[in-house]
Amino acid sequence: MHGPELSRRGLFALATAGVAGACLPATAFAEQVSVVDVGGALTAVAVNPVTGLVYVTDSNSGSVAVIDPAAGRVTTIITVGGKPSDVAVDSAANRVYVANPPGGTVIALDALSHQTMSVVGAGAGASSLAVDSAANKVYAVSDTLGTLAILDTLSLTTQRIVAAPKPSLAGIALDTGRRIAYCTSPTTDSVEVYDIDAGKFTSSAGVGASPTGVVVHEASGTVFVANSAIHHMSIVDAVTREQSKTVLLRSEASAIAVHQGTDTIYTNGGQNGLSRVDGKAGVLTGELSLGVNPGDVAVDQRSRAVYVTDPLHGTVSVIRNF
Repeated sequence: MHGPELSRRGLFALATAGVAGACLPATAFAEQVSVVDVGGALTAVAVNPVTGLVYVTDSNSGSVAVIDPAAGRVTTIITVGGKPSDVAVDSAANRVYVANPPGGTVIALDALSHQTMSVVGAGAGASSLAVDSAANKVYAVSDTLGTLAILDTLSLTTQRIVAAPKPSLAGIALDTGRRIAYCTSPTTDSVEVYDIDAGKFTSSAGVGASPTGVVVHEASGTVFVANSAIHHMSIVDAVTREQSKTVLLRSEASAIAVHQGTDTIYTNGGQNGLSRVDGKAGVLTGELSLGVNPGDVAVDQRSRAVYVTDPLHGTVSVIRNF
């Protein structure tokens, strides 16, 4: 369904985590929401900020849908096979990487031709990805083995697979400037810290119940964690690498994205929709009801458009001015 854009305004009075009992009104930005029908069981979404194209994985059909937001529709379906769980974009090389947990592989796609360049082993259950374009690396964590795979994007080969100190890893985010990878461990309610230069896990930060999604604000190094079994988001300090604060949300959150330029966090921990958090202040600043149970979240670093999947109905919401 490619309907007209819907205007949604100033949503709820929100209780913030930092001030007990205080209520702040959500700012009215005259949000514009449009919906793109993709179909299938959507698992992940990623944006190429250079081209503006959006990539969405469908575990039912073993494919990646390419959305052109300007056209408001799916323009291409790329068959990759398996049950893709995550997708990541290397905008510098114009490549797309897709995780296939059943095969324990990462599929490298040429974003221009949509052809498969290589299928690289990443360990059984490899399910979540992060790309370091400058270092020519892709990182993949396994939720079944608790391993971190490091793939070389020049040779498209497996460089190394490192066992984590915890039994499973659900999400990964990179602080490329400080050379750190943060990996969530839902079974131990922690974020495992991997030192890229040392080539090993060096510490662990306790966070909320069953952490899954994780992002890093690159300038400050602050880490934000979506806890899927509790109504708050965790904030991990870049220096101490310990939880420094929590932000109360309307519901559990599993996915999270950060707009780097404004230090704005978006998460699916809203009431049938999206929550917005001021990353610097650590305060909830807005909610947007989408009327669906939202899945993955991504933000375009250039346009600031936010993309939210609806796994149940096979659609992607395109949100502007929120």
